[in-house]
Amino acid sequence: MIPLEKVKELITKHDSLEKELSTGTIDSKTFAQKSKEYSDLGNIISYARSYIKFNDELKELEQILHDKSSDPEMVNLAEKELDILKQKKINHTNKLKIFLLPKDEDDSKNAIVEIRAGTGGLEASLFCSDLFKMYEKVCSKKKWKLEIISISKSEAGGFKEVIFLVNGSDIYSYLKYESGVHRVQRVPTTETQGRIHTSASTVAVLPEAEEVDIQIKESDLRIDVFRAGGPGGQSVNTTDSAVRITHLPTGVVVSQQDEKSQHKNKAKALKILRSRVYEAEKRKKDQERADNRKSQIGSGDRSERIRTYNFPQGRVTDHRINLTLHKLEEFLNGEIHEEMNEALRLKEQDLKLQNLKQ
Repeated sequence: MIPLEKVKELITKHDSLEKELSTGTIDSKTFAQKSKEYSDLGNIISYARSYIKFNDELKELEQILHDKSSDPEMVNLAEKELDILKQKKINHTNKLKIFLLPKDEDDSKNAIVEIRAGTGGLEASLFCSDLFKMYEKVCSKKKWKLEIISISKSEAGGFKEVIFLVNGSDIYSYLKYESGVHRVQRVPTTETQGRIHTSASTVAVLPEAEEVDIQIKESDLRIDVFRAGGPGGQSVNTTDSAVRITHLPTGVVVSQQDEKSQHKNKAKALKILRSRVYEAEKRKKDQERADNRKSQIGSGDRSERIRTYNFPQGRVTDHRINLTLHKLEEFLNGEIHEEMNEALRLKEQDLKLQNLKQ
């Protein structure tokens, strides 16, 4: 059961925001913030209003059922309506519970995704490329904007590493479940005896940190410039355009050399560095709140094996929720990625609800 006071607070807040937004006296920044809040409440407000009425509707139906003078046909109708009402209440209660769960403050942010080839040599780099193509397709289907920050190519068309930014609505809330070790099992094209090889790639998803999220002092940075070339460089430049930035307090180091302009490389490197330092701070706080961390599936532990892509059996398995989908090709094409993501979200919500009851 959800206390009626909690539900009434949602309705009061929604009505108050509606009045405030209609005045036209709010500055643009506050208006955008309150509009988002009003829009979020708008998704749940009909359930909240119905929830308030349930008890009155329940009393009316029970009155008909307990009244000996009630017409048999009316009683039969009331019994059916009571069953529908009880089911409706369960549904509304679950939706309200989920809405009232503590939100991850980073869910609405854009995300920086880093994919790196792990164990498995050439096969791992090809898988790294496959994962990038999968996320490309997911972004395309969802009409999200994907911007490549850097790519380090390997032989045979694979990637040693690829880093990209995804822009859109509530990106981090979706992609955060992708952090961890992705393992692939398949027969390489170079394998003559048909043996299955296992290799892996690591995915790290960071919420894009703005300057308002974390303050990085210029005095805390060491910036080195050098000549671009070799792995990661798209061409060998004759100028010192590549940039390496070290954040001295945390030891985080970011190198960037994909652009021919030193200024552009520095801007890209700072974007990644800010998000990595922000994520490290967030992880530290999450560690301190151990109970909260237990309720988060998308904890972003990069050493955790989260998923296996088995080509001979045509399946993809997520080990965190023991879910196997026998549609590997569709999954890699981004067609049923949503199905896996939905299951991960629901599992995390269940864990959080259990936490609230303890």
